[in-house]
Amino acid sequence: MSQSDYLFTSESVSEGHPDKVCDRISDAIVDAFLAADPLARVALETLATTNFVVLAGEVRGPDSLTHDRLKEIARDAIKDIGYEQHGFHWKDAEIVSRVHSQSADIAQGVDAAENKDEGAGDQGIMFGYACTETEHLMPAPIAYSHAILKSMADARHAGATFFGPDSKSQVTLRYVDGKPVGATSVVVSTQHDPGLSQEEVREAVRPHVLKVLPEGWMCPESDFYVNPTGRFVIGGPDGDCGLTGRKIIVDTYGGAAPHGGGAFSGKDPTKVDRSAAYAARYLAKNVVAAGLASKCVIQVSYAIGVSKPLSIYVDTFGTGSVDEARLGKVLGEVMDLSPRGIREHLQLSRPIYARTAAYGHFGRAPEADGGFSWERTGLVDALKTAFGA
Repeated sequence: MSQSDYLFTSESVSEGHPDKVCDRISDAIVDAFLAADPLARVALETLATTNFVVLAGEVRGPDSLTHDRLKEIARDAIKDIGYEQHGFHWKDAEIVSRVHSQSADIAQGVDAAENKDEGAGDQGIMFGYACTETEHLMPAPIAYSHAILKSMADARHAGATFFGPDSKSQVTLRYVDGKPVGATSVVVSTQHDPGLSQEEVREAVRPHVLKVLPEGWMCPESDFYVNPTGRFVIGGPDGDCGLTGRKIIVDTYGGAAPHGGGAFSGKDPTKVDRSAAYAARYLAKNVVAAGLASKCVIQVSYAIGVSKPLSIYVDTFGTGSVDEARLGKVLGEVMDLSPRGIREHLQLSRPIYARTAAYGHFGRAPEADGGFSWERTGLVDALKTAFGA
């Protein structure tokens, strides 16, 4: 039997976190390839440490995206995040590219041919999740963790120089009868100007927490932790090495739902690690938005080179008003879940990915140019019709 009264915690990290710097660079390069050729192939990894960045991976696309151009894109991403410190500076960092052409063995399995449709870029399992805890149908702990850091980042970009680019947040919520009712603790660690005391940093952070949490939800003062080590001046890749794809729980549901294990950033949309996870979120969100359940997780699975999903699994945790097996069948009918079908339905072959690299891939508002298209609720009517809702 599931618990109804409990504490649950999720964390987020900012755009200046070492791993997120790498995600941003990798996705900026994905965008550059897709802008030049919507059918480009990219699997790009980034490593960042003290004033040093390595780009590695496999690509297929226009010759104009040379090693020098990729380095420029990386440098521009670092500049946009705001790194101009001694140990990591957009202008001074050494950037090395070891990017090479995509494997022909992978290409022949993924590409469409006369007798086969486009296949999945890899085998694997992907999950999507939605619930009624927040307006955007996301788990509340991760939603508030993201929002605190986004508020601080907005202030920094607007001129609040006492915050540095690197920060982390963690929010613990109390649930009663399965619903969040308030925070029991909030943790924020942020890079800061060396002249600030710990108490000054605490008071600079406080309004961003109060702005995000619902009224009356603030934790006790004794459980509001800001820079618990007392000082956080050295940050970003100068403080810790960063790698693409190490923050997959931050990127998704904060641990409130399963994760298939594949990272998103640096991958073009033929890679089902990314596109099928977006599709699964899209389906789960539409199920909840249609009123068919108040909580829903969806799993899909694929084999490399095979166009159709091997399985679709649905769990509504006892909150659903329709049969889960039938719901899974209907979901496979209202959306083509082949790699090509997902790309075309969600219009994923566009340069829309750098913006996903921080503050979560899910729970964001759909944008006019097609960014976060997987957050739309365009299947609600079809699902209601299928179930007579």
